[in-house]
Amino acid sequence: MSTPIDTEALVVGAGPVGLFQVFQLGLQGIRCHVVDALPHVGGQCAELYAGKPIYDIPGIPFCTGQELVERLQQQAAPFQPMLHLGHQLTQIERQPDQRWAVTTDAGQGFVTTTLFIAAGVGAFVPRRMVLEGLAPFEGTQVFAEHPTPEHWAGQHLVVAGDGDSALQACLDASAGPQAAASVVLLHRRDQFSAAPDLINRMRQACQEGRMRFVAGQPTGLRAEEGRLKALELLNPQGQSEWLTLDVLQTCLGLSPKLGPVAQWGLAMERKQLVVNTENFGTSEPGIFAVGDINTYPGKKKLILCGFHEATLAAFGAVALLRPAEKTLLQYTTTSTLLHQRLGLI
Repeated sequence: MSTPIDTEALVVGAGPVGLFQVFQLGLQGIRCHVVDALPHVGGQCAELYAGKPIYDIPGIPFCTGQELVERLQQQAAPFQPMLHLGHQLTQIERQPDQRWAVTTDAGQGFVTTTLFIAAGVGAFVPRRMVLEGLAPFEGTQVFAEHPTPEHWAGQHLVVAGDGDSALQACLDASAGPQAAASVVLLHRRDQFSAAPDLINRMRQACQEGRMRFVAGQPTGLRAEEGRLKALELLNPQGQSEWLTLDVLQTCLGLSPKLGPVAQWGLAMERKQLVVNTENFGTSEPGIFAVGDINTYPGKKKLILCGFHEATLAAFGAVALLRPAEKTLLQYTTTSTLLHQRLGLI
């Protein structure tokens, strides 16, 4: 366990609403730390809709999910949020001084006065291949997190999946100084959900012999001397065949998990946190919930609604952190104080 970090505010979730929460807190003079279960910012928007169009962000007629995330990062940059990626909260506990002690699964602790849960429908974790006997090899030969060359360099690699990340992993592993000894893309059929350009590049790599595609559904495995050696496949013709490997990289998408939030003692309805609409506080003072994780009468799961919720939550945090101060509504068009906080003067 590392030394706990003392902070006024901790934001859980680095998706669009979490990033805008950072911005709104910064306007109120509140610096914060941010944790997210994914190894990168953007949350569901970047992971599932990175290249897809979004048309309902005010003032932006069109942008992709990734472009929106990049703009929100740029907007929040003046407030220098400290990011802790690849961390999932596991425990929160009220302290005698009424602050919150928070712990992540990576062993990082925080002590915070205010906690903002912007975790969407939960923490997004990689989907894992469901195959009896596979679990003991996770972390040594089987990997579900984002592909990296250190997993495949010089190894016989099988990548399971049909999306952008699967095809990109195959292309990355098929060339360069850290290339795999061989690369196989495994999917149940010869149809893919990846971007057309990636599909074309993958097929070109297959034609050039840098990788190959195998259609089939894993049904079993073979292990020898504590090592995973091969997957048994049921091919489209209904026949069994064996696919040898050293490393299995699964790119099967993400699955939202509500996770430990459900055990934190907060009031919930249908796996969502109940909040008031004055400041989007939960049933516990000091804990706010914004975005798809919350519920209230008339709730709509839209990014722009999450932006509104984050704004009022930031004002709620000021009232809690600085109760003796009168909170004035100021405008970024005219406020010298806000211009100073934004680094404009």
